[in-house]
Amino acid sequence: LVIGNAAYPAAPLRNPVNDANAMAARLRAMGFEVALRTNVTQREMTRSVSQFGQSLKPGSVALFYFAGHGMQVRGRNFLIPVDADIQSEASARSESVDLDLVLEQLGPSRLSMVILDACRNNPFENRFRSGGGGGLAQIDAPKGTLLAYATAPGNTADDGTGTNGLYTENLLREMRVREAKIEDVFKRVRLGVRRASGGRQIPWEST
Repeated sequence: LVIGNAAYPAAPLRNPVNDANAMAARLRAMGFEVALRTNVTQREMTRSVSQFGQSLKPGSVALFYFAGHGMQVRGRNFLIPVDADIQSEASARSESVDLDLVLEQLGPSRLSMVILDACRNNPFENRFRSGGGGGLAQIDAPKGTLLAYATAPGNTADDGTGTNGLYTENLLREMRVREAKIEDVFKRVRLGVRRASGGRQIPWEST
């Protein structure tokens, strides 16, 4: 399942739809069956995640990719749909999609990857008094899952000046290397992003 949200009324982004389209094309070329969703509402996003879980066969390899706004609230991570009206921490929970909902869908798969290019500088967080820090919160990946962040927990990622976000641009390039080990792919992505950002953005994984 590949989701790219960019058309946020109050905080539009340049590249998530481009990122999602490019990621879907690359995954299809690698043999994945891909459901692509762009600029989805909360209802559409929740339904897509549920359908994704229902489609997974026992022993399969599952991959979830999200590009757009994401945020943390008291240590929990939320992916933000384009129709979210977030005025407080409470509304962040009710207007967004909890990352835990995604992780819960991965049970049937023997190996799953969750890739979040969702740490882009988020104006919604300025409305919170307590503040949870920028970007997403660090969580441990469930058994059999690789959880990849575009930047280290608590930091923000670059939306990119080209046709793709900085993280996804590097990831797409490394995914073209045949027979590469997953760990090596993400190590090279981390190095490329760190160099391109002058050390301001360092991707992070939990496995």
